[in-house]
Amino acid sequence: MRILAIDYGSKKCGIAATDPLQLIAQGLETVPTHRLFDWLETYLQAEEVSDLVIGESLQLDGTDNPIQAEILGFERKFRKRYPNIQLHRQDEFHTSRRARESMLAMGLKKKDRRDKQRVDRIAAALILQDFMETRG
Repeated sequence: MRILAIDYGSKKCGIAATDPLQLIAQGLETVPTHRLFDWLETYLQAEEVSDLVIGESLQLDGTDNPIQAEILGFERKFRKRYPNIQLHRQDEFHTSRRARESMLAMGLKKKDRRDKQRVDRIAAALILQDFMETRG
């Protein structure tokens, strides 16, 4: 079974998944937030998923970001639709910055590093990788 991760945003969400053995995290897609459940429905029909990790978005002082209310609403709907998939939160502090740094290290051109969808996918993969490292 795979683990999915979402870098949740008010306009779009980066999505990452593990391989079936849960060894490698890989960015999959960036999906408009209003289409996220449609995307999940299609994906979950094709793949077995045991867990979903959602980035925990906090301010520097540890208080919730305004997006937290949207994330909580998403989680409620997700739990109702998919009660057999475990939900987890993972700190997403600096994942977008780390994504840009990794793109620079990969030698991507400036234009490619500015591609927000690519940044979102890589950020989701980093959230997933962090989750995998902290749980086991």
